[in-house]
Amino acid sequence: MSCAISYYLLFVFPGCRLLAVELTSSNTKPVVQEFQSVELSCIIKSTVTPDPRIEWKKIRDGETSYVFFGNKMQGDFATRAEILSRTSLVIKNTTRMDTATYRCEVAAPSDTKTIDEINIQLTVQVKPMTPRCSVPKAVPVGKSASLHCHENEGFPKSTYSWYRNSEPLPPDSKSSKSHNSSYTLNPATGTLVFHAVHKGDTGRYSCIATNDAGFAKCEEQEMEVYDLNIGGIIGGVLVVLAVLVLITLGICCAYRRGYFANGKESGE
Repeated sequence: MSCAISYYLLFVFPGCRLLAVELTSSNTKPVVQEFQSVELSCIIKSTVTPDPRIEWKKIRDGETSYVFFGNKMQGDFATRAEILSRTSLVIKNTTRMDTATYRCEVAAPSDTKTIDEINIQLTVQVKPMTPRCSVPKAVPVGKSASLHCHENEGFPKSTYSWYRNSEPLPPDSKSSKSHNSSYTLNPATGTLVFHAVHKGDTGRYSCIATNDAGFAKCEEQEMEVYDLNIGGIIGGVLVVLAVLVLITLGICCAYRRGYFANGKESGE
């Protein structure tokens, strides 16, 4: 007795094999760097349909679009993608906009289960761009100083590390070679804050942005830490006060001698 292809007979005759189209993949979460090629694996594991219909769709930000439909590549994929081994999709010269979920759908009319699908999550990594660095040129001893480093092109998001005179600054200031340094370094935001700078913090500062695709570095910038001349400041204040006193005394003397009164009487 031959096995009838139906769910009913499948339960009556457990030995009967249900003929259904079934898909599998060698990698459902491929990762590739931007501008490289990648294969989205979609393999027909079983089917009795000699010529099943193959479709690929792209799902990004909640919107679905065709990649392969009617045996043709669609949109910009027409010039940079192809079908490999009957069902797999190869994308050439990938861009950051290719990061999305891709759905491989196979319709096999001769099978009992006529449709199957599998989702492939593609991640296109992007190298960081040269970060924008902000370093104060001069800071007085004992004052705080904030250094900033950021770039927004890399994917996944970059982490940041700071260097002084080409030497890396540890995330924890207690591990720094300059034991007097007191700073906070946030690798996620790229912010380096000195709570109270000292002369040893003077130097050339640079920052490196890093992710899984690569890294980029900004140019070194000089930060000078200088002493406040307290004596000079006090001396300057005293000179200004002396000048103000002399001016005030001069005006008082002019009033007493009647210079301002004579001017009013003569109409001048």
